[in-house]
Amino acid sequence: MHDPIGHINGGKGPGSLGPLSPKGRLGGPVAPGSDVTGKSFIEEMKGQLAEVNRLQAEADVAAEDLVAGRRDDLEGVMIATEKADTAFKMVLAVRNKLVDAYEEVKNLRV
Repeated sequence: MHDPIGHINGGKGPGSLGPLSPKGRLGGPVAPGSDVTGKSFIEEMKGQLAEVNRLQAEADVAAEDLVAGRRDDLEGVMIATEKADTAFKMVLAVRNKLVDAYEEVKNLRV
């Protein structure tokens, strides 16, 4: 197929994007296998799980304080609960995508 604009093939035509490659901190190309962000995926996931755990603990304390009468802002408790629920759903969605990717790789024929 002919690409008259040059976007698809990365040609030199008008509006061409050229070859796409990751950029380093100073704008230069990144060597294969080097880490651009400085954090590994595992470290990032551990941090996110810790954050979800913290949000759930805050929501639990807020709910307990509301029931015990030490707190009277129902809205704050509901917000804390929804934050924890949303964060948990996000981590669960990432986990499900990882499981799906693992299943797909597992079923590849070599």
